[in-house]
Amino acid sequence: MADTPMYHDGMRYYQDRFDTRRLADRLEQVRHDTAFNNNHRKIIERSTFFFLATTDTEGWPDCSYKGGLPGFVRVADEHTLAFPSYDGNGMFRSLGNIRVNPRVGMLFIDFERPKRLRVNGTASVHEDDSLMKEFPGAQLIVRVRAERVFPNCPRYIHKLDLVQHSEYSPQPNVKPPVPEWKVQADIKDALPAGDAALDVESE
Repeated sequence: MADTPMYHDGMRYYQDRFDTRRLADRLEQVRHDTAFNNNHRKIIERSTFFFLATTDTEGWPDCSYKGGLPGFVRVADEHTLAFPSYDGNGMFRSLGNIRVNPRVGMLFIDFERPKRLRVNGTASVHEDDSLMKEFPGAQLIVRVRAERVFPNCPRYIHKLDLVQHSEYSPQPNVKPPVPEWKVQADIKDALPAGDAALDVESE
């Protein structure tokens, strides 16, 4: 990806339409990175969520929210970040897309200190990653090799305060509650063997 132009013809069309080509080129020159620096690391490792964009082999996009406690996304080295895949709804839309098309986009937003950071790169999914033991509740580890790292203008980010971390976020020595949707009658009989919700009485 880093060997391909930052902007394609569609982007250039609107840059020329609104006379922002020079600005776009300047931003590429002074704000675009191919490796993580300390400022990137701070934003990423204090994040409690990010949005993950993937596509299938036909180009159909999918966007997913990924959440956890601060530190659940880690900058493993200057070119790689890693995050755990936790128990979800079982559809595996994001990881399934990565399996057939590893190109991904990640968007980190800090609502308390308005900042945005975008990471575009190539993802891989690992079952025996050395980080598995460091992320309680992880089913898999996803590593993303960054090709482009760049901030976005934060002016339209609404300033919000974090009220409470999700009680479902995995953490050491804490058993998270069973999500209510898993014990509903129209879902429970389709759960995989060993799911904790199977031991909870249906509503």
